[in-house]
Amino acid sequence: MKTIVVCSGGLDSVTLAHKVAAENRLLGLVSFLYGQRHKKEIDYAAQCADRLGTAHLKIDISHLGPLLSGSALTDAIPVPDGHYAEETMKLTVVPNRNAIMLAIAYGIGAARGAEAVAMAVHGGDHFIYPDCRPGFLAAFQSMQDLALAGLAQIKLYTPFVTSTKADIVTAGHRLAVPFEATWSCYKGGAIHCGRCGTCVERIEAFALAGVADPTEYADDHYWREAVARAKMDGVA
Repeated sequence: MKTIVVCSGGLDSVTLAHKVAAENRLLGLVSFLYGQRHKKEIDYAAQCADRLGTAHLKIDISHLGPLLSGSALTDAIPVPDGHYAEETMKLTVVPNRNAIMLAIAYGIGAARGAEAVAMAVHGGDHFIYPDCRPGFLAAFQSMQDLALAGLAQIKLYTPFVTSTKADIVTAGHRLAVPFEATWSCYKGGAIHCGRCGTCVERIEAFALAGVADPTEYADDHYWREAVARAKMDGVA
């Protein structure tokens, strides 16, 4: 299928881009500036596009950032430390983020003759992100079928939706994804913090997959405490 990949530059979406490039016809990567504090991730998406020899569209919707307030990613709220499964991680929810991005990606796809739009949502996102869950994805597909009726037929491709982060690391390892050329940390510092939800999940995933992690972290020990705490709470 001719496929457009929504690519943030993170481990999941870069792995998905490599998967699509290996299995389908990759039309390009679409990245979004939405006012996120970790906007450096877009540079890694650009590197991925160059590596795969495909187009990279950078969509600037950063003017929406101040309107999507209340999230630690777009507002003056500290990014919480801990495991994704912890209640505090709800501070990282950006209202309707995936719905907004997917609607734009589908419009671009319809204009460019795409047959699919791919997004790297995965099972670990289901705890706190409602727009990463199977129910949302199915409803969004139904909406787009109506929105593009008679114009285009585009399927939402989410091969990792029931996978764990460790599964994605395993898949990326098989595809020879250069994990060091991906960015996960929500804090957007010089190196990965090792303490925010995405960093904790990233370190844990490499450990569970048994794959060497090439990432440099400011703190590469905290994740064990965060995982243990989440397990004690019965959510990890």
